[in-house]
Amino acid sequence: MEVDPAARSAIQVQGLEKAYKDVRVLTGVDIDVAQGTIFALLGSNGAGKTTIVNILSTLLRPDAGRATVNGFDVVEQAARVRESISLTGQFSAIDEILTGRENLMLIARLRHLDGPGRIADQLLARFSLSEAAARRVATYSGGMRRRLDIAMSLIGDPPIILLDEPTAGLDPQGRIDVWQTVKELSRHGTTVLLTTQYLEEAEHLADRIGILHGGRIVVDGTLAELKRRLPPARIEYVERQPTLEEVFLATIGDGPDGAPAGAARN
Repeated sequence: MEVDPAARSAIQVQGLEKAYKDVRVLTGVDIDVAQGTIFALLGSNGAGKTTIVNILSTLLRPDAGRATVNGFDVVEQAARVRESISLTGQFSAIDEILTGRENLMLIARLRHLDGPGRIADQLLARFSLSEAAARRVATYSGGMRRRLDIAMSLIGDPPIILLDEPTAGLDPQGRIDVWQTVKELSRHGTTVLLTTQYLEEAEHLADRIGILHGGRIVVDGTLAELKRRLPPARIEYVERQPTLEEVFLATIGDGPDGAPAGAARN
């Protein structure tokens, strides 16, 4: 019987272990990420999230256990894994002297793709960067840089994207821009594994969430499944106040009606 591609695992991790000298960071991690989904790896600083990403991207060898990406073993078939993924780390890998379009064209040429200008223009449009295409990246906001960084990672159409804390250091608007970008990746069928320490980010984006603690995945499931682990909620009637995020977005004009706070409305 033919297996439905949507049901196959894009990433499988079993019993993964890693230590740095006497410090055991991973002590038996298990992860299964279905194709075309967003999996959020949630954990505090130092929990080992980046270590997992480095192993999955073949930058680091595990001490024990096994991991496959797109069906390829990260140790025995590292070259095939690298062909299947793109990695966006915590710090942007873009050239600030070049324009946004030039950065994209450079990567397309390095990957020996035909039509680098066409590829760049398509990605600029997809990530709402066309108006800034001819500007040097040094003039971009943090959110624009991160969107360009992710756009660069898509050159060559890798089926799997690894995002290591993609919104670290961004302002609220920049974070929302990146969230929209990540959702767009999933809508196009790309598998996304992202690490984060922001609870609302995992809640907002992920199809499944894994909580990394003590070197292991202690909880793994959908948001609804995770919430069912807690006692039933009590029903209370309270006056809801706007969140600080809602105040911020309304003030700068990105609220529900697109108008700044206090602006006249017809």
